[in-house]
Amino acid sequence: MWLWQNANTFWERCKDMNTNSKKWLAVAVVGVIAALGGWLLFGGKAQHDHAAPHADSVETVWTCSMHPQVRSREPGQCPICGMDLIPVESNAQASVSAPADDAIRMSPTAMKLADVQTAVVAKTSAAKKLRLSGKVQADERAQHTQSAHFPGRIEKLEVDFTGAMVGKGQILAYLYSPELVAAQEELLEARKVQEIQPDLFRAAQEKLKNWKLGDRQISGILEKGEVREVFPVHADIAGVVDQKLVNLGDYVRQGQAMFRITDLSRVWVLFDVYESDMVWVHEGDAVTYTADALPGETFTGVIAYVDPVVNPKTRVARARVEVGNVDLRLKPEMFVSGTLSAEQDGVASVLAVPKSAVMWTGKRSVVYVKASADDGAHFKMREVMLGPDLGEQYVIESGLAAGEELAVHGTFSIDAAAQLAGKPSMMAPVGGAVTTGHQHGQSE
Repeated sequence: MWLWQNANTFWERCKDMNTNSKKWLAVAVVGVIAALGGWLLFGGKAQHDHAAPHADSVETVWTCSMHPQVRSREPGQCPICGMDLIPVESNAQASVSAPADDAIRMSPTAMKLADVQTAVVAKTSAAKKLRLSGKVQADERAQHTQSAHFPGRIEKLEVDFTGAMVGKGQILAYLYSPELVAAQEELLEARKVQEIQPDLFRAAQEKLKNWKLGDRQISGILEKGEVREVFPVHADIAGVVDQKLVNLGDYVRQGQAMFRITDLSRVWVLFDVYESDMVWVHEGDAVTYTADALPGETFTGVIAYVDPVVNPKTRVARARVEVGNVDLRLKPEMFVSGTLSAEQDGVASVLAVPKSAVMWTGKRSVVYVKASADDGAHFKMREVMLGPDLGEQYVIESGLAAGEELAVHGTFSIDAAAQLAGKPSMMAPVGGAVTTGHQHGQSE
């Protein structure tokens, strides 16, 4: 700008010079212009090129704490796991690296970002609080089928609906029986020759007894000397009529079922036990349970029987608790929920780990065991054999020892790093090819 402002003044002075002076002055001006152009074209670029290596040497490189192969010149998120990228450490060491053996090294920063938590393996009591569901059912031993003791036609039904409560000896129906009329006539005729043929008289009485007529009924027939055409059917037990199998006017054969009567003064509570829980349920175990229909009430009982086989359709076995039910408050088909505090037979304590520490593929169960080192924590995969399920923990049958430290949270992040590094992992027990990942901010 200064050069342009003073150009006019310089040119006016040049007009007063002679010809030779003007020639030399023109040569000088051309030289100055050439020097200035060379500096502009080459001097600035050389200075820029000289400063460029210094700028690159201080440029920040961003990487992922879980996938150190990711490199970017700008902050952002990891394309593999989505975690925020962090600056590369000044010592040029990645937060996660793979040592020469099968272990995965993680720096404290990487463990914090991946939320990796560890715990020491220890023994615990071999006990489990088991939750069971089930239903109230009638005691099969208290169910009775009331049948007709003699053939005949139903003339009258005293109990004509399902759910009726009946007592032992109560009349259920009246039957007209031609066979029973004939048997009574034989009895009355045999009495006439009782002194001559006593065996005939006894045989006639036994025939009526076989049809469940009692001594009092037979004596009444003999006293009156009359044949009765209709006889009652009495209930053999007390209970609830849960099935009515006949109607008025039906003809029944001897032994045919007429009613099913169930005594509900004692019922069963049947709990479903899954295959994985059968090792914890034994006869004699105490169970505390509640019924949905009786809120606020708690019942207790003892397991009296456990099915020796598993139902092929439901895949459960049933544990039975026998309960007194004189007040009939527990009714068949009521839902119940129970709790059982179970222990393994003959086992005081077991080695157990949290479920979050175990990675299960369906065929193998693996954990990541921690070993401290000077350059950070090393995690190495180890296969274990699982025992019974303790609820929040698994029993370890083999593969670990008390006192060892293992990852109980963030195990999938460790396993992902192992897979990328080609180390043994959950899905690749012998390792595999190293995954190079994506290089961000670089042109191919």
